[in-house]
Amino acid sequence: MPVYKKMFVFFVALILLTGCKSKKKPSLTGEEPVEVTDFIDFFLPVNLPYQFSDTGLQKKDKDSLLISYKVFTQFVPDSMLSKVYGKGVKPKIYALGKIEVPKSEIYLFVKTVTNDKKAFFILSFNNQHQFITGMAALRPDNNKATFQSVVMDRKYTITKTVQLKNADGSTNEGKDVYILNTDSKSFMLIMTDALIDKVTELINPIDTLPRKHKLSADYGPGKMNLVSIRDGRKNDRLSFFVHFEKNNGECTGELKGEAFFKSPTVAEYREDGDPCILTFTFTSSSVTLKEENCGSRRGMKCSFDGSFGRRKWVKPVPPKPEKTSGKKPVRK
Repeated sequence: MPVYKKMFVFFVALILLTGCKSKKKPSLTGEEPVEVTDFIDFFLPVNLPYQFSDTGLQKKDKDSLLISYKVFTQFVPDSMLSKVYGKGVKPKIYALGKIEVPKSEIYLFVKTVTNDKKAFFILSFNNQHQFITGMAALRPDNNKATFQSVVMDRKYTITKTVQLKNADGSTNEGKDVYILNTDSKSFMLIMTDALIDKVTELINPIDTLPRKHKLSADYGPGKMNLVSIRDGRKNDRLSFFVHFEKNNGECTGELKGEAFFKSPTVAEYREDGDPCILTFTFTSSSVTLKEENCGSRRGMKCSFDGSFGRRKWVKPVPPKPEKTSGKKPVRK
């Protein structure tokens, strides 16, 4: 090949190489729109099984993993975040990793953080980079005795595990197992193991929360049947814990979470990724529960439905200080 042709090929290759190096990846922290391929490529591949725990939500992540709310909601409905944080709240969003199923769906793992809330999301896209669905797979509770973790195994099955350490040192474990159902565009619950099969002593996990709201109280008869309502973290919601035993303990149910007010006397629990919907309707002396699709939270032959009377609250009396004789000590 003549020298001038070799030089021409060399300069063309040099220009192409320089162009590739100078091309910067678009930033995902700004307000400008980006391509969906750039959004998905921003997530680094991770290996299966992939595990994330509630302790990971407490760790500080690198700013290089940040995605702006504007960019994130370009591809993921903002309702995914508002169900956890409320409308208008813009949490910090971190890209943790991704799993690409050959010739099939893509899973993205996302951590979101505000000052008072944290959540771990699993998102799914099809191989055309179109959003399918997502779920808040892990949200920390207020119970220091519990440990939560989420694992995606090599069969792309998602298992959420909750471990409860009891006062006697023993441990109870509960599991919920999900798979992606592309036809219904949802993560479907396929198996559940109750955290506590049989409660011998009912402990109200939200008993210490504030009860300043006029509806905050305990409802229901009996030691093992309780609808406990406490103040929510914001004025538009309430915290609740429901536990019941029916048919001489053969059928039990339990659910804890936050419900959002739909009116001054009606609140609704509806959690992303959870088919269970629980409606609370209050009067001055009772609360009525109505459920939809809560079979994974209870036995098959009973339900959360029912009306429960309000219990009278007796304010705890602080212990009296020990009496003293009032006499001054005699100096020797």
